[in-house]
Amino acid sequence: MIDVRRLRDLWRRCDVVVRDAPLPLLLAVVSLLPGMEDYGTQLGALPHRPFDAPAVAAVVLLAVPLVVRRRWPAACLLLVSLGFAVDQLHGAHSFATIALPVALLSAGVHLERHRRTTAVLVSAAYVPLAVALDRLGAGEDVAGYVTFYLALAIAWCAGAWLRLSRATEEERRSHLAETTRTAERTKIARELHDVVTHHVTAMVVQAEAARYLTAAPERLDGTLTAITDTGRRAISDLRHLLDLLNPDHGATPRSPGELHTLVEQTRQAGQPVEFTQEGTAQDPAGSAEAAAYRVVQEALTNALKHARGSRTAVDVRHGAGGITVEVTTEGSTASTASPGGDGRGLIGLRERVGALGGEFDAGRRPGGGFVVRARIPAGRPS
Repeated sequence: MIDVRRLRDLWRRCDVVVRDAPLPLLLAVVSLLPGMEDYGTQLGALPHRPFDAPAVAAVVLLAVPLVVRRRWPAACLLLVSLGFAVDQLHGAHSFATIALPVALLSAGVHLERHRRTTAVLVSAAYVPLAVALDRLGAGEDVAGYVTFYLALAIAWCAGAWLRLSRATEEERRSHLAETTRTAERTKIARELHDVVTHHVTAMVVQAEAARYLTAAPERLDGTLTAITDTGRRAISDLRHLLDLLNPDHGATPRSPGELHTLVEQTRQAGQPVEFTQEGTAQDPAGSAEAAAYRVVQEALTNALKHARGSRTAVDVRHGAGGITVEVTTEGSTASTASPGGDGRGLIGLRERVGALGGEFDAGRRPGGGFVVRARIPAGRPS
């Protein structure tokens, strides 16, 4: 049984000259068939001549150059135009004369350089052909020559339009690819920010606290252990992120819903955190759970950086419609003057939650402190 798909793939891998060969071969064969004489284009009323050597040469000049109509469109158009002139002046009027509009169309599409010069030269060459035909007694009036010229111009313009359409489509695809790459880079930067900032902030806070615990070795040991655990967790998260960036990683996505561990880590860094969680995650490895985890992580990181020691409450609720997250940090206005730092993390969270069709809000509380709220619809797999 013939594998049509495989044959099509093999054909597409062939050189462009091979793929362009069937048409000129067909034109040549049909033009040389008995009974197909005088079935081509005819300018004027020159008498038809028998199919002799000049007529065969005209067919060859008309058909064979179409093999290279995409690789060397200018050379193809030159030879085909010469063949057309020989055919008309000799009175052969072969079927192969339809090669001229084909060559013009191909030149309009594939000619890279000197396009205007080529169009002007071809137009200029048409004038002496018309004059020569008229002297030979073709009997064609000016309107007939102009009409034929306009028909050929349409073929050239059609090729130019196809070229412009392809260029526009290529530009659109290039823009889409660049937009996709930018979005991917933004996503990677956001993931790195979420992973690195939280862990490094916790380590910095713990290291600063360790300086004041030299007189209490047992507490110092616990703080250093916490720093070590935080560093290991940062390395683990970074490895997981790099695995996800590798298309051949083949690893099972780690559930981001380890909120208890995240809260405990923040507590070890010296931040008093009250944690409340209601309901059960519908999809522990889904995008909604990942976004909820990042919201809590970013809010706790900001609390450590800008409201250290202030009471922080984390409330996560799982429902049929999705996940609701609220992280509230108490403190005076001064202690939360810059709760979002440079805003990169909060902006990234807003984009992440918005992409899932959710709502995100972060701002100061009327009585002091800062609150981060997010509502994330469920049912979006990661």
